[in-house]
Amino acid sequence: QVQLVESGGGLVQAGGSLRLSCSVSGRTIRDYAMGWFRQAPGKEREFVAAISRNGDNTYYADSVKGRFTISRDNAKNTIYLQMNSLKPEDTALYYCAADRRTSGGIVVWQAKLYDYWGQGTQVTVSS
Repeated sequence: QVQLVESGGGLVQAGGSLRLSCSVSGRTIRDYAMGWFRQAPGKEREFVAAISRNGDNTYYADSVKGRFTISRDNAKNTIYLQMNSLKPEDTALYYCAADRRTSGGIVVWQAKLYDYWGQGTQVTVSS
């Protein structure tokens, strides 16, 4: 059974930074393409960032490009989302997800293609 557990969320002032972590258990993350999504109150879940299975490629939503960085540490079975220059509109519950079917350097931004999801970690950015 694959489990994903997010951590690192919290309350931060606008302009600040946070680093989210997603620890995976049950299987090596080398077998997965990975991604981050978020959902704000009253809004639909949206794509944030993705990294390919081999780690060679990343892809970002326009709203976070240049501010957020996704990375993976296969030795620690963990992925990260470094979030800088945070804005109040970044406030949301952030989820990590794993896709077991997409291989190589392909990045996956469609939520429906992900197989496993974490429970989320709350990020709140005050103005």
